[in-house]
Amino acid sequence: MSTENEGTAAPTPPAAPPVPPVAAPVDAAPAASAAPAPVDPATQQLPPTPAPGTEPTQQLPHTPAAQPAAPAQHPAPAPAPAPAYAENPAPAPAYAESPAPPVTPAYAQAPAPQPTGAEGWPPPPPAAPAYGAGDGHGGGGWGVPLATEGAPQPKRKGKGGLIAGVLAAALLAGGVGGGVGYWAAERSGDGSGSTTVSAGNTPKDLKRDAGSVAGLAAGALPSVVTIEASAGDGEGGTGTGFVYDQQGHILTNNHVVASAANGGKLSATFSDGKKYEAEVVGRAQGYDVAVIKLKNPPSGLKPLPLGDSDKVAVGDSTIAIGAPFGLSNTVTTGIVSAKNRPVASGDASGGKNSYMSALQTDASINPGNSGGPLLDSRGAVIGINSAIQSAGNGGFGGGQAGSIGLGFAIPVNQAKNVAESLIKTGKPVYPVISVSVDLAAKTDGAKISETGASANELVDPNGPAGKAGLKPGDIITELGGKPIDSGPTLISEIWTYKPGDTVKLTYLRGGKPTTVDITLGSRVGDK
Repeated sequence: MSTENEGTAAPTPPAAPPVPPVAAPVDAAPAASAAPAPVDPATQQLPPTPAPGTEPTQQLPHTPAAQPAAPAQHPAPAPAPAPAYAENPAPAPAYAESPAPPVTPAYAQAPAPQPTGAEGWPPPPPAAPAYGAGDGHGGGGWGVPLATEGAPQPKRKGKGGLIAGVLAAALLAGGVGGGVGYWAAERSGDGSGSTTVSAGNTPKDLKRDAGSVAGLAAGALPSVVTIEASAGDGEGGTGTGFVYDQQGHILTNNHVVASAANGGKLSATFSDGKKYEAEVVGRAQGYDVAVIKLKNPPSGLKPLPLGDSDKVAVGDSTIAIGAPFGLSNTVTTGIVSAKNRPVASGDASGGKNSYMSALQTDASINPGNSGGPLLDSRGAVIGINSAIQSAGNGGFGGGQAGSIGLGFAIPVNQAKNVAESLIKTGKPVYPVISVSVDLAAKTDGAKISETGASANELVDPNGPAGKAGLKPGDIITELGGKPIDSGPTLISEIWTYKPGDTVKLTYLRGGKPTTVDITLGSRVGDK
């Protein structure tokens, strides 16, 4: 798998990655999708959509919604005639002084209104019922007979009395409910009529648990720095690092500081805004690890605690801290998505690849996060954020690729070993088996090269593999109990060990597997 780091191009992940140096990938511009013709809004003009890449952040254009045409105005229908009095009104109940309302309300007897508009749609509102006519307050008092023009209607018999009684009871209940609500509103505490309920008092000191993301971030941020590196010609970039010890050593990625390694400028800025000049102590291009040192370190530096990356489990919580796209002190969260992920990533110069058996995380990591710490749920460093896998050229509007949830970190156990060597000698030390691997071979395993040099150069007879009997053309399929599917995977796995370690290696020759023990050798410095 090839990735990008700090916005540097790297090859597309092949089954067997190409021989470095790594060629820059071809950025596939996203196909422009045909936008539907916008509907002209009735009352609002939308601002023009900005050209892609002209704004600091990409904004998607608003799609104006079609607004329905205003309905045609129609004259209000003639009011329905009020019901006539019953010829022989029933005795009024005790609480009323007038006859009960008629059985059939007036709106049930009103003639149907004429159709309105082109198809008679929308229909006009129904005629106001008799008990709602008048000044908007229900006419006279409850139970007062309603006025009418015309002759009295004969009283209908049957279930009409019962229906009228139920209707009257329902209306009375509704009136009582509305009256209670109005009375309650009028009785509010400040006499303003508001029914807003006040929340409880906010605590004076809002304390967050030390084990929460906020608590862990607060404890780690003072030990994380934003690194600015520039070459002699002024070109450079921004990355991240974290305090490794109280002497002022900062651990970061090689590709973050590579541009300043030979006569360039280097500085580290803490979360409180204080900035310090720094210098490169040592770099390991193959591991993509570097150590820098503050020239005048402040007192009281607090190194971040280091965890055990071997004990990390898939699904464990992660916190990434860095300066994505120059936004210092950015905190993102996620989980450990996978372990022992073989990754080859290009350095800042686009030259040789770096290899790692990485921790994969879905915490958002972008260019500028490189070199920053990947923390576990206790706040201990489990990895150094180093590379991302991106889709195309970053999507909307082109530009530099960003996070799609595939980030990779160098396991801290490996980074610690490299850092100790760099601090002591200024040079990295690599474990080796002393063979030349064909990185372009299309095989299920790591194939030892058969061409390009003499047999003794392809497999050193005095090296670990030569002493174990391996020859050019053999295909290594397993190392230390872990499957090997390509040359980069083999390199990544070898570099998880130390020189002098003995591991089991399985290889195929003529299709027949053989397993041997190999004691790893060493190589000082980058080629």
